[in-house]
Amino acid sequence: MRIESTSTSTICEQRMAKANYVRVIVDRAIHRELDYSVPESLAERVGVGSRVRVPFREKSALATVVALPEQTEAKGIRPIEAVIGETPVLSEHLLELAKWIGTYYCCPIETVMRSMLPQVIRRAEVGWKKQLFVRPGRKIDNDELEKLRRRAPRQAELLDAISKLEAPVRAAELLRQTSLDNQTLRALVKRGLAELREEAVVRDPHADEQFIATSNLVLNEEQTRALKEITDALDSPENARPILLHGVTGSGKTEIYLQAIRTTLDRGRTAIVLVPEISLTPQTVERFKSRFADVPYAVAVLHSHLSEGERHDEWHKIHSGRARIVIGARSAIFAPLKNLGLIVVDEEHETTYKQEEAPRYHARDVAVVRAKIEKCAVVLGSATPSLESYHNAATGKYRLVVLTQRIDQKQMPLMRIVDLRQERRKEKKAAILSEKLSQAIADRLQKREQTILFLNRRGFSTSLLCSECGEAR
Repeated sequence: MRIESTSTSTICEQRMAKANYVRVIVDRAIHRELDYSVPESLAERVGVGSRVRVPFREKSALATVVALPEQTEAKGIRPIEAVIGETPVLSEHLLELAKWIGTYYCCPIETVMRSMLPQVIRRAEVGWKKQLFVRPGRKIDNDELEKLRRRAPRQAELLDAISKLEAPVRAAELLRQTSLDNQTLRALVKRGLAELREEAVVRDPHADEQFIATSNLVLNEEQTRALKEITDALDSPENARPILLHGVTGSGKTEIYLQAIRTTLDRGRTAIVLVPEISLTPQTVERFKSRFADVPYAVAVLHSHLSEGERHDEWHKIHSGRARIVIGARSAIFAPLKNLGLIVVDEEHETTYKQEEAPRYHARDVAVVRAKIEKCAVVLGSATPSLESYHNAATGKYRLVVLTQRIDQKQMPLMRIVDLRQERRKEKKAAILSEKLSQAIADRLQKREQTILFLNRRGFSTSLLCSECGEAR
Protein backbone atom coordinates (compact mmCIF):
# COMPACT_ATOMS: atom_id res chain seq x y z
CA MET A 1 0.00 0.00 0.00
CA ARG A 2 1.30 3.43 -0.92
CA ILE A 3 0.89 6.20 1.60
CA GLU A 4 -1.32 9.04 0.44
CA SER A 5 -0.60 12.49 1.74
CA THR A 6 -2.86 13.75 4.52
CA SER A 7 -3.04 17.37 5.56
CA THR A 8 -1.87 18.26 9.03
CA SER A 9 -5.25 19.79 9.85
CA THR A 10 -6.94 16.47 9.08
CA ILE A 11 -4.84 14.29 11.35
CA CYS A 12 -4.12 16.74 14.16
CA GLU A 13 -6.67 16.36 16.92
CA GLN A 14 -6.07 19.71 18.46
CA ARG A 15 -5.42 23.05 16.82
CA MET A 16 -1.97 24.23 17.88
CA ALA A 17 -2.02 27.76 19.19
CA LYS A 18 1.07 29.90 18.99
CA ALA A 19 3.13 28.97 22.05
CA ASN A 20 5.65 31.06 23.99
CA TYR A 21 6.49 28.40 26.57
CA VAL A 22 6.15 24.63 26.85
CA ARG A 23 6.02 22.40 29.91
CA VAL A 24 7.56 19.03 29.13
CA ILE A 25 8.31 15.62 30.56
CA VAL A 26 11.85 14.69 29.58
CA ASP A 27 12.76 11.10 28.72
CA ARG A 28 14.96 10.98 31.80
CA ALA A 29 14.37 9.77 35.35
CA ILE A 30 14.04 13.21 36.95
CA HIS A 31 10.39 12.81 38.12
CA ARG A 32 9.31 16.39 37.41
CA GLU A 33 8.19 18.69 34.63
CA LEU A 34 10.46 21.32 33.08
CA ASP A 35 9.68 24.61 31.32
CA TYR A 36 11.30 25.81 28.09
CA SER A 37 10.77 28.77 25.81
CA VAL A 38 9.71 28.36 22.18
CA PRO A 39 11.60 30.11 19.37
CA GLU A 40 9.47 32.15 16.98
CA SER A 41 10.27 29.74 14.13
CA LEU A 42 8.77 26.79 16.04
CA ALA A 43 5.89 28.53 17.81
CA GLU A 44 3.19 27.41 15.38
CA ARG A 45 4.42 23.80 15.14
CA VAL A 46 4.38 22.83 18.80
CA GLY A 47 1.29 21.75 20.74
CA VAL A 48 0.21 19.67 23.72
CA GLY A 49 1.33 16.11 23.02
CA SER A 50 4.15 17.10 20.64
CA ARG A 51 7.57 15.49 20.82
CA VAL A 52 10.43 17.98 21.08
CA ARG A 53 14.18 18.00 21.47
CA VAL A 54 15.39 20.12 24.38
CA PRO A 55 18.72 21.05 25.95
CA PHE A 56 19.15 19.01 29.11
CA ARG A 57 22.18 19.61 31.29
CA GLU A 58 25.13 19.46 28.89
CA LYS A 59 23.36 17.37 26.24
CA SER A 60 20.11 17.15 24.28
CA ALA A 61 17.13 15.00 25.24
CA LEU A 62 13.75 14.12 23.80
CA ALA A 63 10.63 15.19 25.67
CA THR A 64 6.84 15.30 25.47
CA VAL A 65 4.90 18.55 25.76
CA VAL A 66 2.19 18.32 28.45
CA ALA A 67 1.13 21.97 28.69
CA LEU A 68 1.52 25.38 27.04
CA PRO A 69 1.77 27.85 29.94
CA GLU A 70 1.40 31.52 29.08
CA GLN A 71 3.96 32.44 31.72
CA THR A 72 6.53 30.66 33.85
CA GLU A 73 8.25 31.46 37.11
CA ALA A 74 11.26 29.30 36.29
CA LYS A 75 14.60 31.07 35.96
CA GLY A 76 17.20 30.61 33.26
CA ILE A 77 14.70 29.35 30.67
CA ARG A 78 16.33 27.81 27.61
CA PRO A 79 14.64 27.38 24.22
CA ILE A 80 13.63 24.05 22.73
CA GLU A 81 15.87 22.90 19.89
CA ALA A 82 13.42 21.19 17.53
CA VAL A 83 9.91 19.81 17.11
CA ILE A 84 9.83 16.12 16.16
CA GLY A 85 7.18 15.35 13.56
CA GLU A 86 4.39 17.47 12.18
CA THR A 87 1.65 16.66 14.69
CA PRO A 88 1.28 15.79 18.40
CA VAL A 89 1.76 12.08 19.17
CA LEU A 90 -0.34 12.04 22.35
CA SER A 91 -3.85 13.44 22.68
CA GLU A 92 -5.02 15.32 25.75
CA HIS A 93 -7.09 12.25 26.66
CA LEU A 94 -4.02 10.00 26.65
CA LEU A 95 -2.07 12.54 28.69
CA GLU A 96 -4.87 12.54 31.26
CA LEU A 97 -4.77 8.74 31.27
CA ALA A 98 -0.98 8.80 31.76
CA LYS A 99 -1.36 11.04 34.81
CA TRP A 100 -3.99 8.69 36.27
CA ILE A 101 -1.74 5.65 35.75
CA GLY A 102 1.19 7.45 37.37
CA THR A 103 -0.91 8.37 40.41
CA TYR A 104 -2.83 5.11 40.79
CA TYR A 105 0.11 2.76 40.26
CA CYS A 106 2.64 5.00 42.04
CA CYS A 107 5.14 5.35 39.19
CA PRO A 108 6.83 8.33 37.49
CA ILE A 109 4.88 9.70 34.57
CA GLU A 110 7.94 9.47 32.29
CA THR A 111 7.82 5.71 32.86
CA VAL A 112 4.17 5.71 31.78
CA MET A 113 5.09 7.68 28.65
CA ARG A 114 7.60 4.99 27.69
CA SER A 115 4.79 2.43 27.72
CA MET A 116 2.37 4.67 25.85
CA LEU A 117 4.73 5.44 22.98
CA PRO A 118 6.56 2.65 21.15
CA GLN A 119 10.30 3.12 21.20
CA VAL A 120 10.35 3.55 17.43
CA ILE A 121 8.02 6.56 17.82
CA ARG A 122 9.77 8.02 20.87
CA ARG A 123 13.20 8.03 19.28
CA ALA A 124 12.00 8.84 15.76
CA GLU A 125 14.92 6.87 14.32
CA VAL A 126 12.90 4.77 11.84
CA GLY A 127 11.20 6.39 8.87
CA TRP A 128 8.96 5.24 6.08
CA LYS A 129 10.13 2.51 3.75
CA LYS A 130 10.76 3.97 0.29
CA GLN A 131 10.37 2.10 -2.98
CA LEU A 132 10.64 3.07 -6.64
CA PHE A 133 7.39 3.22 -8.59
CA VAL A 134 7.10 3.25 -12.40
CA ARG A 135 4.64 5.28 -14.44
CA PRO A 136 4.40 6.01 -18.20
CA GLY A 137 6.49 8.89 -19.53
CA ARG A 138 6.06 10.96 -22.71
CA LYS A 139 3.99 9.80 -25.66
CA ILE A 140 5.80 7.95 -28.44
CA ASP A 141 4.81 8.02 -32.11
CA ASN A 142 4.60 4.91 -34.30
CA ASP A 143 7.84 5.57 -36.19
CA GLU A 144 9.87 5.90 -33.00
CA LEU A 145 8.17 2.82 -31.59
CA GLU A 146 9.04 0.72 -34.66
CA LYS A 147 12.65 1.91 -34.52
CA LEU A 148 12.75 0.95 -30.82
CA ARG A 149 11.38 -2.52 -31.60
CA ARG A 150 14.17 -3.09 -34.15
CA ARG A 151 17.07 -1.67 -32.17
CA ALA A 152 16.05 -2.44 -28.55
CA PRO A 153 13.34 -5.12 -28.48
CA ARG A 154 13.64 -5.60 -24.71
CA GLN A 155 13.01 -1.90 -24.13
CA ALA A 156 10.01 -2.06 -26.46
CA GLU A 157 8.64 -5.06 -24.57
CA LEU A 158 8.95 -3.25 -21.25
CA LEU A 159 7.41 -0.10 -22.74
CA ASP A 160 4.37 -2.13 -23.83
CA ALA A 161 3.92 -3.34 -20.26
CA ILE A 162 4.30 0.18 -18.83
CA SER A 163 1.79 1.66 -21.30
CA LYS A 164 -0.87 -0.75 -19.98
CA LEU A 165 -0.49 0.39 -16.37
CA GLU A 166 -3.59 1.95 -14.83
CA ALA A 167 -1.66 3.16 -11.79
CA PRO A 168 2.00 3.43 -10.76
CA VAL A 169 3.49 0.04 -9.86
CA ARG A 170 6.60 -1.02 -7.95
CA ALA A 171 9.59 -1.16 -10.27
CA ALA A 172 10.79 -4.43 -8.75
CA GLU A 173 7.36 -6.02 -9.23
CA LEU A 174 7.15 -4.89 -12.87
CA LEU A 175 10.61 -6.25 -13.68
CA ARG A 176 9.76 -9.53 -11.99
CA GLN A 177 6.57 -9.92 -14.00
CA THR A 178 8.24 -9.11 -17.32
CA SER A 179 11.51 -11.00 -16.57
CA LEU A 180 13.47 -7.92 -17.62
CA ASP A 181 16.31 -6.13 -15.84
CA ASN A 182 16.85 -2.76 -14.22
CA GLN A 183 19.21 -1.64 -17.01
CA THR A 184 16.36 -1.88 -19.53
CA LEU A 185 14.11 0.21 -17.29
CA ARG A 186 16.81 2.86 -16.79
CA ALA A 187 17.24 3.10 -20.56
CA LEU A 188 13.53 3.90 -20.96
CA VAL A 189 13.75 6.49 -18.19
CA LYS A 190 16.72 8.11 -19.96
CA ARG A 191 14.65 8.34 -23.17
CA GLY A 192 11.80 9.93 -21.20
CA LEU A 193 9.46 7.04 -22.03
CA ALA A 194 9.06 6.04 -18.37
CA GLU A 195 9.24 7.85 -15.05
CA LEU A 196 10.58 6.60 -11.72
CA ARG A 197 9.38 8.09 -8.46
CA GLU A 198 10.36 7.15 -4.92
CA GLU A 199 7.32 6.77 -2.68
CA ALA A 200 6.70 5.63 0.87
CA VAL A 201 5.01 2.25 1.34
CA VAL A 202 3.45 0.61 4.37
CA ARG A 203 5.10 -2.43 5.93
CA ASP A 204 1.98 -4.50 6.51
CA PRO A 205 2.54 -7.56 8.76
CA HIS A 206 -0.39 -9.27 7.00
CA ALA A 207 0.37 -8.19 3.43
CA ASP A 208 0.91 -11.76 2.21
CA GLU A 209 -2.37 -13.04 3.63
CA GLN A 210 -5.72 -13.14 1.88
CA PHE A 211 -8.93 -12.53 3.79
CA ILE A 212 -12.29 -13.73 2.49
CA ALA A 213 -15.12 -11.33 3.30
CA THR A 214 -17.71 -12.61 5.78
CA SER A 215 -21.10 -11.26 6.80
CA ASN A 216 -22.98 -11.00 10.09
CA LEU A 217 -24.30 -14.23 11.58
CA VAL A 218 -27.85 -14.56 12.91
CA LEU A 219 -27.86 -13.95 16.66
CA ASN A 220 -29.88 -15.91 19.16
CA GLU A 221 -32.08 -14.23 21.74
CA GLU A 222 -29.36 -13.88 24.38
CA GLN A 223 -26.84 -12.51 21.88
CA THR A 224 -29.40 -10.01 20.58
CA ARG A 225 -30.07 -8.79 24.11
CA ALA A 226 -26.33 -8.46 24.79
CA LEU A 227 -25.79 -6.51 21.55
CA LYS A 228 -28.60 -4.13 22.50
CA GLU A 229 -26.94 -3.48 25.87
CA ILE A 230 -23.73 -2.49 24.07
CA THR A 231 -25.61 -0.40 21.51
CA ASP A 232 -27.41 1.46 24.30
CA ALA A 233 -24.02 2.17 25.90
CA LEU A 234 -22.79 3.54 22.56
CA ASP A 235 -25.82 5.83 22.38
CA SER A 236 -25.33 7.32 25.85
CA PRO A 237 -21.73 6.63 26.97
CA GLU A 238 -21.83 9.40 29.58
CA ASN A 239 -24.32 7.42 31.66
CA ALA A 240 -23.22 3.90 30.68
CA ARG A 241 -21.52 1.50 33.07
CA PRO A 242 -18.82 -0.95 31.96
CA ILE A 243 -20.46 -4.13 30.66
CA LEU A 244 -19.34 -7.52 31.95
CA LEU A 245 -20.27 -10.05 29.26
CA HIS A 246 -20.33 -13.37 31.13
CA GLY A 247 -20.81 -15.99 28.44
CA VAL A 248 -20.06 -19.70 28.53
CA THR A 249 -17.41 -21.01 26.14
CA GLY A 250 -18.84 -21.14 22.62
CA SER A 251 -21.71 -18.74 23.35
CA GLY A 252 -20.75 -16.41 20.48
CA LYS A 253 -19.14 -13.51 22.33
CA THR A 254 -16.83 -12.72 19.40
CA GLU A 255 -19.78 -12.36 17.02
CA ILE A 256 -21.30 -9.86 19.43
CA TYR A 257 -18.02 -7.92 19.45
CA LEU A 258 -17.93 -7.88 15.65
CA GLN A 259 -21.47 -6.59 15.27
CA ALA A 260 -21.02 -4.04 18.05
CA ILE A 261 -17.88 -2.72 16.35
CA ARG A 262 -19.73 -2.51 13.02
CA THR A 263 -22.31 -0.32 14.75
CA THR A 264 -19.49 1.74 16.25
CA LEU A 265 -17.89 2.32 12.83
CA ASP A 266 -21.25 3.16 11.26
CA ARG A 267 -21.55 5.97 13.80
CA GLY A 268 -18.18 7.39 12.82
CA ARG A 269 -16.28 6.15 15.86
CA THR A 270 -13.37 3.74 16.42
CA ALA A 271 -12.68 0.65 18.52
CA ILE A 272 -9.94 -1.19 20.43
CA VAL A 273 -9.96 -4.97 20.95
CA LEU A 274 -7.59 -6.38 23.57
CA VAL A 275 -6.62 -10.05 23.59
CA PRO A 276 -4.62 -11.61 26.45
CA GLU A 277 -1.96 -13.43 24.41
CA ILE A 278 0.00 -12.43 21.33
CA SER A 279 -0.56 -15.98 20.08
CA LEU A 280 -4.30 -15.24 19.91
CA THR A 281 -3.79 -12.15 17.76
CA PRO A 282 -3.51 -13.86 14.32
CA GLN A 283 -6.83 -15.70 14.59
CA THR A 284 -8.54 -12.57 15.94
CA VAL A 285 -7.05 -10.46 13.14
CA GLU A 286 -8.27 -12.98 10.56
CA ARG A 287 -11.85 -12.79 11.83
CA PHE A 288 -11.84 -9.00 12.00
CA LYS A 289 -10.11 -8.38 8.67
CA SER A 290 -12.53 -10.80 6.99
CA ARG A 291 -15.56 -9.15 8.55
CA PHE A 292 -14.38 -5.61 7.76
CA ALA A 293 -12.91 -6.35 4.33
CA ASP A 294 -15.21 -3.64 2.91
CA VAL A 295 -13.37 -0.95 4.90
CA PRO A 296 -9.84 -0.55 3.43
CA TYR A 297 -7.05 -0.60 6.02
CA ALA A 298 -9.67 -0.61 8.81
CA VAL A 299 -7.79 -3.03 11.08
CA ALA A 300 -4.39 -2.32 12.61
CA VAL A 301 -2.34 -4.57 14.88
CA LEU A 302 -0.10 -3.61 17.80
CA HIS A 303 2.03 -6.12 19.70
CA SER A 304 5.66 -6.78 20.60
CA HIS A 305 6.30 -9.33 17.83
CA LEU A 306 6.13 -6.70 15.09
CA SER A 307 9.37 -5.46 13.57
CA GLU A 308 10.32 -1.84 14.28
CA GLY A 309 9.32 -0.85 10.76
CA GLU A 310 5.95 -2.60 11.02
CA ARG A 311 5.31 -1.04 14.43
CA HIS A 312 6.20 2.40 13.04
CA ASP A 313 3.79 2.02 10.12
CA GLU A 314 0.93 0.47 12.10
CA TRP A 315 1.18 3.21 14.73
CA HIS A 316 1.10 5.95 12.08
CA LYS A 317 -1.83 4.22 10.33
CA ILE A 318 -3.73 4.50 13.61
CA HIS A 319 -2.55 8.02 14.43
CA SER A 320 -3.46 9.37 10.99
CA GLY A 321 -7.00 8.01 11.20
CA ARG A 322 -6.72 5.45 8.40
CA ALA A 323 -7.12 2.52 10.80
CA ARG A 324 -10.36 2.46 12.76
CA ILE A 325 -9.99 -0.82 14.67
CA VAL A 326 -6.92 -1.74 16.72
CA ILE A 327 -6.27 -5.32 17.85
CA GLY A 328 -3.47 -6.26 20.18
CA ALA A 329 -2.20 -7.30 23.58
CA ARG A 330 -2.23 -5.05 26.64
CA SER A 331 -0.13 -2.19 25.17
CA ALA A 332 -2.78 -1.69 22.46
CA ILE A 333 -4.89 0.08 25.08
CA PHE A 334 -2.66 3.10 24.40
CA ALA A 335 -3.42 3.14 20.65
CA PRO A 336 -3.76 6.79 19.50
CA LEU A 337 -7.26 6.38 18.05
CA LYS A 338 -9.39 9.47 17.69
CA ASN A 339 -13.11 9.55 18.47
CA LEU A 340 -12.91 6.28 20.39
CA GLY A 341 -16.33 4.63 20.70
CA LEU A 342 -15.80 1.10 22.06
CA ILE A 343 -13.17 -0.87 23.97
CA VAL A 344 -13.43 -4.67 24.16
CA VAL A 345 -11.32 -6.64 26.65
CA ASP A 346 -11.61 -10.30 25.66
CA GLU A 347 -10.91 -12.93 28.35
CA GLU A 348 -10.74 -10.15 30.91
CA HIS A 349 -9.84 -12.58 33.70
CA GLU A 350 -6.41 -13.40 32.22
CA THR A 351 -3.40 -12.44 34.33
CA THR A 352 -1.41 -11.56 31.20
CA TYR A 353 -3.20 -8.20 31.18
CA LYS A 354 -0.97 -7.29 34.13
CA GLN A 355 2.28 -5.59 33.16
CA GLU A 356 5.15 -7.12 35.13
CA GLU A 357 7.64 -4.31 34.50
CA ALA A 358 7.16 -0.68 35.51
CA PRO A 359 4.64 0.77 35.11
CA ARG A 360 2.89 -2.26 36.58
CA TYR A 361 -0.58 -1.48 35.26
CA HIS A 362 -3.55 -3.77 34.60
CA ALA A 363 -4.76 -3.25 31.03
CA ARG A 364 -8.34 -4.19 31.95
CA ASP A 365 -8.55 -1.46 34.58
CA VAL A 366 -6.79 1.04 32.33
CA ALA A 367 -9.38 0.23 29.64
CA VAL A 368 -12.21 1.07 32.05
CA VAL A 369 -10.57 4.38 32.99
CA ARG A 370 -9.80 5.31 29.37
CA ALA A 371 -13.44 4.61 28.46
CA LYS A 372 -14.52 6.98 31.24
CA ILE A 373 -12.09 9.69 30.09
CA GLU A 374 -13.07 9.43 26.42
CA LYS A 375 -16.78 8.84 27.14
CA CYS A 376 -17.01 5.55 25.27
CA ALA A 377 -18.42 2.08 25.93
CA VAL A 378 -16.28 -0.71 27.38
CA VAL A 379 -17.07 -4.44 27.33
CA LEU A 380 -15.25 -7.02 29.48
CA GLY A 381 -15.83 -10.52 28.14
CA SER A 382 -15.15 -13.85 29.84
CA ALA A 383 -16.51 -17.32 30.44
CA THR A 384 -14.89 -17.21 33.90
CA PRO A 385 -14.90 -13.57 35.08
CA SER A 386 -12.31 -12.34 37.53
CA LEU A 387 -13.42 -11.94 41.12
CA GLU A 388 -12.95 -8.15 40.91
CA SER A 389 -15.12 -7.75 37.82
CA TYR A 390 -17.81 -10.10 39.09
CA HIS A 391 -17.91 -8.21 42.40
CA ASN A 392 -18.24 -4.91 40.53
CA ALA A 393 -21.13 -6.38 38.54
CA ALA A 394 -22.79 -7.78 41.67
CA THR A 395 -22.59 -4.40 43.43
CA GLY A 396 -23.92 -2.48 40.44
CA LYS A 397 -20.72 -0.74 39.34
CA TYR A 398 -20.73 -2.82 36.14
CA ARG A 399 -23.65 -3.99 34.02
CA LEU A 400 -23.86 -7.81 33.99
CA VAL A 401 -24.96 -9.51 30.76
CA VAL A 402 -25.11 -13.31 30.81
CA LEU A 403 -24.96 -15.79 27.91
CA THR A 404 -25.96 -19.24 29.13
CA GLN A 405 -26.37 -21.05 25.80
CA ARG A 406 -23.82 -22.18 23.26
CA ILE A 407 -24.53 -21.21 19.66
CA ASP A 408 -26.58 -23.68 17.58
CA GLN A 409 -27.68 -25.37 20.81
CA LYS A 410 -24.37 -27.23 21.07
CA GLN A 411 -23.96 -29.34 24.18
CA MET A 412 -21.49 -28.35 26.87
CA PRO A 413 -18.61 -30.83 27.22
CA LEU A 414 -19.15 -33.52 29.85
CA MET A 415 -16.68 -33.13 32.72
CA ARG A 416 -15.84 -35.72 35.35
CA ILE A 417 -13.78 -35.29 38.50
CA VAL A 418 -11.80 -38.39 39.47
CA ASP A 419 -10.53 -38.97 43.00
CA LEU A 420 -7.05 -40.47 42.51
CA ARG A 421 -7.01 -41.65 46.12
CA GLN A 422 -9.71 -44.17 45.22
CA GLU A 423 -7.59 -45.29 42.26
CA ARG A 424 -4.57 -45.79 44.51
CA ARG A 425 -6.58 -47.93 46.90
CA LYS A 426 -7.75 -50.15 44.05
CA GLU A 427 -4.35 -50.44 42.38
CA LYS A 428 -2.35 -50.60 45.63
CA LYS A 429 0.17 -48.25 44.00
CA ALA A 430 0.52 -44.65 42.84
CA ALA A 431 -1.86 -43.96 39.96
CA ILE A 432 -0.77 -41.62 37.18
CA LEU A 433 -3.72 -42.24 34.87
CA SER A 434 -7.06 -43.21 36.37
CA GLU A 435 -8.93 -46.26 35.12
CA LYS A 436 -11.60 -44.06 33.54
CA LEU A 437 -9.02 -41.95 31.72
CA SER A 438 -7.10 -45.01 30.51
CA GLN A 439 -10.30 -46.58 29.17
CA ALA A 440 -11.34 -43.33 27.48
CA ILE A 441 -7.95 -42.97 25.73
CA ALA A 442 -8.04 -46.62 24.61
CA ASP A 443 -11.55 -46.10 23.25
CA ARG A 444 -10.46 -43.04 21.24
CA LEU A 445 -7.47 -44.91 19.83
CA GLN A 446 -9.64 -47.85 18.82
CA LYS A 447 -11.90 -45.43 16.93
CA ARG A 448 -8.82 -43.81 15.34
CA GLU A 449 -9.62 -40.52 17.03
CA GLN A 450 -7.34 -38.08 18.84
CA THR A 451 -6.83 -37.25 22.50
CA ILE A 452 -5.36 -34.18 24.20
CA LEU A 453 -3.86 -34.41 27.68
CA PHE A 454 -3.53 -30.96 29.20
CA LEU A 455 -0.76 -30.68 31.79
CA ASN A 456 -1.16 -27.45 33.70
CA ARG A 457 2.35 -26.56 34.87
CA ARG A 458 1.73 -22.92 35.73
CA GLY A 459 2.73 -22.53 39.36
CA PHE A 460 4.10 -26.09 39.27
CA SER A 461 6.51 -27.24 41.95
CA THR A 462 7.80 -30.68 42.91
CA SER A 463 6.30 -32.31 45.97
CA LEU A 464 6.15 -35.53 47.97
CA LEU A 465 2.67 -37.04 47.91
CA CYS A 466 1.55 -39.73 50.35
CA SER A 467 -0.42 -42.40 48.48
CA GLU A 468 -2.23 -43.39 51.69
CA CYS A 469 -3.61 -40.14 53.03
CA GLY A 470 -2.93 -37.68 50.19
CA GLU A 471 -0.77 -35.31 52.25
CA ALA A 472 1.69 -33.32 50.15
CA ARG A 473 5.00 -31.78 51.23
